[in-house]
Amino acid sequence: MAKCEICGKGVTFGKKYSHSHIRTNRQWKPNIQRVKAIVDGSPKKVYVCTRCLRSGKVQRAI
Repeated sequence: MAKCEICGKGVTFGKKYSHSHIRTNRQWKPNIQRVKAIVDGSPKKVYVCTRCLRSGKVQRAI
């Protein structure tokens, strides 16, 4: 579910390193918000990352 419908940004994976250098898997999730936006001329609820909201790639519906 953590995927932006505008830019496609999703979860990325990597390693977490403890103080003793033991490696475990971890993930970074984007900041996804469910907003009402204008899609194809009609208002629709979509999942959008905050970067797209801030940059104006999404036109919010009132």
